[in-house]
Amino acid sequence: MSKVIVLASGKGGTGKSTVSVGLAVALVKLNKKVLLIDCDSGMRGVDLMLGVEKELIYDVSDAVGGGCDKSAAIYVTQNIFGLYMMPAALSADDEVSPSVLRQLIAEIKDDYDYILIDSPAGTGSGFEAAAAGADSALIVINPEPTSVRGCLNIRHKLSEMGIEDARLVINRFCPDRFRGMGLYKDLDQLIDISCTQLIAVVPEDVQIAAIAQRGETGQKTVPSMVAFRNLAARLEGENPPLAKKILKI
Repeated sequence: MSKVIVLASGKGGTGKSTVSVGLAVALVKLNKKVLLIDCDSGMRGVDLMLGVEKELIYDVSDAVGGGCDKSAAIYVTQNIFGLYMMPAALSADDEVSPSVLRQLIAEIKDDYDYILIDSPAGTGSGFEAAAAGADSALIVINPEPTSVRGCLNIRHKLSEMGIEDARLVINRFCPDRFRGMGLYKDLDQLIDISCTQLIAVVPEDVQIAAIAQRGETGQKTVPSMVAFRNLAARLEGENPPLAKKILKI
């Protein structure tokens, strides 16, 4: 049975799309068939990160609007066997509604082990559409108060939508900077304030951002991929050590 997970963030700039792609690659390496749907209409970027931007003809709005067969808007990532992606619309005017995206996911979910939905930042209509067909959520934050506040807003909205299974991913974590800023007594305090159970800590990694922008995600090994592999394993019911223990925070 397919797992449908929305990746969300209360504010922009948390690296949510990079986490979405990194997790998708890690799941594929566990021999899972994965579809990554980009729901950030007008701001799509997953196609660039996966190096398929030149192949795109149709997008999710075409698939739900009858402009093409659904399969025509699903693209194979040539360098990562088992990973498929559906791009967001180029224009924000073509944002899909929650009901039609829910129906789309219901029709295709049995073809995949995982469907990951990269939602727009915030709690607006784009987020509502992205989360409509999801069973659970990963909330991506950075270790700072504005991001944690955004997490609380996302949790509230998810709860209103009936999605109670949400886990926290702390992204771009640098132990020295975290201690130096002195915003929290320790990482546990941040997690407590977020009111969300931690599932992964992804370290600050300039390399992952660089290869993502070059469309080379999944083709090279970078430090943050260890955290993505552990995250994927936890979603599969395994219990690898959390990065916070590895980092001795």
